[in-house]
Amino acid sequence: MILTPIDHETLPPLLEALTLALAPHPRAARALARIAAVIPAGDLMELSTEASHHAHAVALCRAFGLEVVDMSPADGLTWDGRRVAGRMEPSVLIHEVAHFQCASLERRSLPDFGLGAGPESGWKEVGDRARRLPQVEADVEEALSSLLGILWEAEFGQPAILAFAEQNWLEGGAASHNVAHLIRMTDMLADLGLIDDEARPRYALREQTDDVLFAPWRSP
Repeated sequence: MILTPIDHETLPPLLEALTLALAPHPRAARALARIAAVIPAGDLMELSTEASHHAHAVALCRAFGLEVVDMSPADGLTWDGRRVAGRMEPSVLIHEVAHFQCASLERRSLPDFGLGAGPESGWKEVGDRARRLPQVEADVEEALSSLLGILWEAEFGQPAILAFAEQNWLEGGAASHNVAHLIRMTDMLADLGLIDDEARPRYALREQTDDVLFAPWRSP
C-alpha cells in the first residue's frame, strides 16, 4: 500500500532527484530508467488491470512452471506451493513469479514461500504456520522480489512505475537511505544472477541457501 500519494505533478521531480543520486551507480540507474520508461496518463495510484498485461503475467508464470488457477487468493493462498491464484492484478501475479525466483530451493514449495501469509492470502493461519524466515530476512527477500517483479513489468513494456510507487520505492525520494536501499537490492539481484548488468531480469532461479544469503543479517 502506497504511503504518500503520487501524481503527475509530484512524480517528475522525484524521478529527477533519484536519477541524479543514482548516477554514480550505473546498474541501479539503468534499473530506474527502465522502470520509469512508461508513465501512463491515468491515475498513478492504481495498478494496471489491462487484459494484455495479465496475459503477460500468466505467460511468465507458466514459463517458470507455475500453475495458474482461476481463483482469488482471498479464497485460499496466493501461492500454495504449486499453484498461484490467478485473480490478481498483473503486477501482483508477476510479483509471485519474482518470489519464486528469489526464494531458496527448500522454500519454493511452501505456502507463500515460507515468508508468512501474504497480504492477499485468505488462509492466514496456513501461510503463517509455513513461515521459515525471521521478519528481518523476510523483509529483505520481499524487497528483492518487489524490485525483480517491477523490472519484469518494465521488460514487458508495462507501466512498472505504478508498482514502483505502490510498493513505496519512491518513499523518501533521493534521501541517502532510500538511494542506498535501491542500490543494495539491485546489486543483490545481480549477485544472485536474477538480473544482468543492464538491469534486465533473467529466466533464472536463486541458487544460494538461506544460510549463505542472509549471513550478513545473522548474528555470529
